[in-house]
Parts: sequence; structure tokens; C-alpha cells
Amino acid sequence: MKIYQEAIEAISKFTMPDNVGFGKVLLPVMASCEYKDGKWGELEITPYKKLELDPTCKVLHYGQEIFEGMKAYNFSGNGPNFFREVDNMDRFNRSAARMAMPGVPKEIFINAVHEVTRLGKNFVPKRSGESLYIRPFMFATECNLGIKPAEEFLFMVIASPVGSYFQGGSLKVLIEREMIRACPGGMGAAKTGGNYAGSLLSAKKVKELGFDQTLWLSATDKDSVEEMSGMNFFAVINGELHTPKITDTILDGITRKSLITLAKDMGITVVEETLSIATLIEAIKKGECSEAFACGTAAILQPISSLHEVSGQAYQIKDEYGPISKRLRETLLGIQERTIEDKFNWVTVLK
Repeated sequence: MKIYQEAIEAISKFTMPDNVGFGKVLLPVMASCEYKDGKWGELEITPYKKLELDPTCKVLHYGQEIFEGMKAYNFSGNGPNFFREVDNMDRFNRSAARMAMPGVPKEIFINAVHEVTRLGKNFVPKRSGESLYIRPFMFATECNLGIKPAEEFLFMVIASPVGSYFQGGSLKVLIEREMIRACPGGMGAAKTGGNYAGSLLSAKKVKELGFDQTLWLSATDKDSVEEMSGMNFFAVINGELHTPKITDTILDGITRKSLITLAKDMGITVVEETLSIATLIEAIKKGECSEAFACGTAAILQPISSLHEVSGQAYQIKDEYGPISKRLRETLLGIQERTIEDKFNWVTVLK
């Protein structure tokens, strides 16, 4: 690994505003590593800078790219520490395999994440709910217009001190019954930009109608609940925690897996199976669905207050932020911020 003196100087001159928002303030350093001729080069830590790309760079034409989202925590100065970082690396490499890209070796991935965080450790927020959001990503850099998998890539890591992803309270969610996000055999389980690009038109509609998020349904039956444009979906029905089972059209969320483990540890019955939107709506109407929430790395756990149809029909959920949602969020955040014992060995402290 090569650390440029300019990167050290850049971080020494950096000042962080009190209000960082989400993803708007970037640390002035970044990590990068090239893949060429069938092998990875040397990991480099440089000042944050713009990239120069040839107009025929394959990522610009064929979308061969992936990314991850992970966080470093430093609540009350007892970090920095990471949460399930190896799970992020493993998912990154599963996405790479789906997108015909080389896997990133553990040494390169973890060293890149750790070194960017180490250089910026004084800028990892200390207030609860805040963190350093870390974005590993990789894209095709080979330059020609031939439609084939690239053989040259660039792996990078950048980081941003962040506050809460959602500034408001609970979410008002639109049920998307026209467009689809993913189909069986496609890329729905990979963290690649095309998945998110496909959700943007619905996101625009959601905003215009005064709602917060899209709830996607299965492409095969237009009835099975899937996910929410980058977050997984949960509902509490008759005291049980229900969530759609993972398929190749749903992202296998690390926060999702963590909440399932925590719920089972608390003695809460977890049901992972196909969840019909018609059944869910009926459960909401009867008061059997008492809570619902979305979860993900950025949002942690965000309660859902209501589901909506484009026609204006609304389904109000009984508890806007119910006891199970609250207990799960507080426990998960407590482990991430090291105020609660981590008996699952999920936390790694930066050395």
C-alpha cells in the first residue's frame, strides 16, 4: 500500500461543518487500486480528486459497475469501529461476480476501508445516529466500444461524515403497481447502478404525489412484496416479524440479516416467506399488522406510518413507531455504537 504525502496534508487541512447532511461532505482522501492484465496492482491512498475517463470507457456505455455502503462509528469517541465489514466485502464480491467483474481480495478491500477511515478518524462524528459513511465501488475502465465484459477495472473507496438519512419521521410509502424493479434471473440481488437507475422514475412519481418511498412488487405476479428501492421491508403481524424471503430479485441486506438475528434472540418469531400485498393490506385494515419499517445501512431502521395507492387510497398502520421496531432499532444501533454488548462478534475496532 502506498500512502501519498499529499493525502496526509489534505486531511490535515480539512475542516468539517457542524451540519454534514448525508453524502454532501466528503473526506479529502480516497483509496484506489487498478486491475489490469489479470491481476490487481498496488493500493494507493491519494487526495480526493476528480477522475479522468476516456469517452469510450466501458462503464459509460454498458454500466459495468458495482458499489457498497458501510459505516464507521465513533459514538462518544469510543471508536472508530466497523459493523460486519466482511459481510459487506462478501456482498461486494457477489455483485462483482454477477456483473462479470473480478473479485477484490480481502487485503485490498479491508486495507482500503481501514486506511481511509484511519486518516479521517478525527472526522468520524461522535453523536448518536451519525457516522462515517464509506462507499467502496468498482467500475470498468477498459476503453473501446465493443460489447463484451471489460478486462480493466478501478476499485475505489471514498467516505463521507453523515447525519440521519431521513430527516423527517415515519415514512409514507407508495405501492408501485405499474413499474417493476427486478425480474428473476436479472440483477436485482446485485448492488449495481442499473438497479437504482430503474427505480428513479418511480421515485419521481412518489415525490410528486407527496410520499417518501416506493414499495416494489414482484415482476412475476405483481402481488408479492419485494423491497423499497435500496431498503428491505418488514411488517409486524400478530406479534410476528414478517419479511419477504430473499430471492435473486431482492438485495440481501446486512441490516436485514442483523435485525432477523436480533429478533430471534429476543424471542420474536420471524417469518421469511412470500408476502402478498393483498394479505398485507388486509392485515393492516384488521389491525393485525401493527408495525412496519424499512431498513438498510444508510437508514438503519425507519418506521412506516402508511401505505398508499396512486388512486389516493391509504392504509394507516396501527403504530407509527411501535415497540418491536423501537427495540430492534435501539439494540442494533447500540451494538454499532458499542453501548450494548456485541455477543454476535459483528463489530471490528480500527487498530
